[in-house]
Amino acid sequence: MDVAEAVERRMSVRAFKPDPVPGAVVRDLLEAAARAPSGGNLQPWVAHALAGEPLAEFKALVASRLMDRDEPEYHVYPPNLWEPLRTRRYQVGEDLYASLNIPREDKLGRLQQFAKNAEFFGAPVGLFFSIHRDCGPPQWSDLGMYIQTLMLLAVERGLDSCAQEFWSAYGRLTAQFLTLPDDHMLFCGMALGYRDEAAPVNNWRSRRDPFEAWGVMRGFA
Repeated sequence: MDVAEAVERRMSVRAFKPDPVPGAVVRDLLEAAARAPSGGNLQPWVAHALAGEPLAEFKALVASRLMDRDEPEYHVYPPNLWEPLRTRRYQVGEDLYASLNIPREDKLGRLQQFAKNAEFFGAPVGLFFSIHRDCGPPQWSDLGMYIQTLMLLAVERGLDSCAQEFWSAYGRLTAQFLTLPDDHMLFCGMALGYRDEAAPVNNWRSRRDPFEAWGVMRGFA
């Protein structure tokens, strides 16, 4: 599999098989992803991986406090989204729920689907990524590149993932469980495992605007 194929296959998988992922494979992926670009070689990322009993314990803890959310430490989306960002976000949500035949008026059905984030969508591995609070946008960019590199390497190994900023709403709870130092904050989590190819939620792709909507090229022959 080449890089282009991995990029094309990667998607936010929201239904996983229960098949376990060997710890050695997870460690290999986490270590290999550390070759991601890093300004000044700061390597600001911190990664935690949970599986088996620790993952079950964490999910049980979250389930007991599902309605007791933390105040997120950052905006997952900018307030008062403008166009075309607002339409893009709206459309991806509509496409997601349409794949599950959950209409907009079915508020409970949509909440139940959203709550599956807390179960890592059935994935056997839960990952968390944190960063020092004094780090700025360049280091956050490094962290994002580490996460993307990890997801592409996972595809190469026959695995799939779903990055989850959902966990920003349980930042303190997660930090306590992971015993993060006070000077670090949680950025996001990630579900990792083998996709359930038969699940309808995995059989659609988010749309992408054409190059002309966001790309500019000058000076080329």
